[in-house]
Amino acid sequence: MTTDLRRTPLFDRHVAAGAKIVDFAGWEMPVQYEGVRLEHMAVRQSCGIFDVSHMGEIETSGPGALELLQRLLSNDVSEIPLGGAQYSVLCREDGGVLDDLFTYRLDIDRFLTVTNASNHARDLAWFQQHARDFPEAEVSDGIDRWAMLAVQGPLAREFVQAISDAPLPARMSAATRRLGGAETIVCGTGYTGEDGVELLCSAQDAPGLWDEIVRRGAVPAGLGARDTLRLEVCFHLYGNDLSLERGPIEAGLGWCCKEDTRFIGAEAVRAVRSAGPAERLVAFEIDGPGIARQGNPISGGGVVTSGTLSPCLDAGIGMAYVPSAQAAVGTRLKIDVRGKMRPAVVKDKPLYRKGS
Repeated sequence: MTTDLRRTPLFDRHVAAGAKIVDFAGWEMPVQYEGVRLEHMAVRQSCGIFDVSHMGEIETSGPGALELLQRLLSNDVSEIPLGGAQYSVLCREDGGVLDDLFTYRLDIDRFLTVTNASNHARDLAWFQQHARDFPEAEVSDGIDRWAMLAVQGPLAREFVQAISDAPLPARMSAATRRLGGAETIVCGTGYTGEDGVELLCSAQDAPGLWDEIVRRGAVPAGLGARDTLRLEVCFHLYGNDLSLERGPIEAGLGWCCKEDTRFIGAEAVRAVRSAGPAERLVAFEIDGPGIARQGNPISGGGVVTSGTLSPCLDAGIGMAYVPSAQAAVGTRLKIDVRGKMRPAVVKDKPLYRKGS
């Protein structure tokens, strides 16, 4: 492990728990503890806890904050209520996706946007560049001010509520609470398809908060389970399913694009929406043995962007860009997996549904 990698405030906890540590976007992060399947099923059946402190935060504040974010983000930021949350994408003028983001409205003129770890520096520079046109908006980097924990699963809210000084916020909202004495922004969002919360706290409070939630029964989970969980419910991963080379319509994210707000890239997105995309991101399931991986080509055109073995479905699953004519549910595909053509079928999203 090279010495120039960053560590989260919970690094010592991961080492003590026997985690396998990997380089992820310049951070030393746990990919698994006791095993991906065990951690995956803990989230589906009870509660898992993830260290996501490698993700970035950008704070936007001031009388011009809303106007700036309306220019930058694809969704209608004016619709975020006080204490609300909203998903959006960040686009270039040509519609290529720079990142996908969650934005929380903490006060009338104060917003917190969470970025992907690999894109944080680029996103921050993009925000700062365009903020020059909005003198009443202030942009600041929050990555060193916050640690972030994701507590996910059917018992997640119960475990966190037990140490909270007030009721937890509902889904797609955020509120400041004291958790075991630590001031924390509790966000009703997640990346697993399960209910739960994400907790933003100071670096010094993170280890104690982690310990308390683990003591109550949460299972530490790594990046491996985070990936299998998100793929079962078809949540996008930047660098796999989202990139500069494709826009949000192709990715199935037209629902979070409101072109009338005139965000950067809106006209390019509008043009693709109007004409119809040449390709679409679909979910698939392998029919038989085999696990497709990113980059595997598809016969007749297309490429796999994400693939794994689903612990809940016990099958190879994934997402892929295919020509629009092959995107209908039920379409049969042939995927080249290490030289063997594996049959697959396009499926409805999400691939996994609670109780299925």
